[in-house]
Amino acid sequence: MELNELPGADLILSGLDDLLHGINNTIGSLLIAIASVRLSEAGLDIPNQALASEPELTLYDYLRNERDDAYSYYNALLNSLNSFCAALELKSEYK
Repeated sequence: MELNELPGADLILSGLDDLLHGINNTIGSLLIAIASVRLSEAGLDIPNQALASEPELTLYDYLRNERDDAYSYYNALLNSLNSFCAALELKSEYK
């Protein structure tokens, strides 16, 4: 399955790479942790041992320390994650 053609794939693929290297505190890896069940059910292999606990709070705190527009960027990231998940689910249904 070509994941790089799905919307938001850049965040998810970089997050997967981070998780494979044991890094669970990046934007991408936190997004994966937020939607790990949904992504797994759609066929994505996720290394569960490396997932952050409370990823929503961790991501928001991370963004709050990095950006003035943390809330709007957080929502944009969640929308991107949702788009990726929906596209992955559709792709897995029709393969």
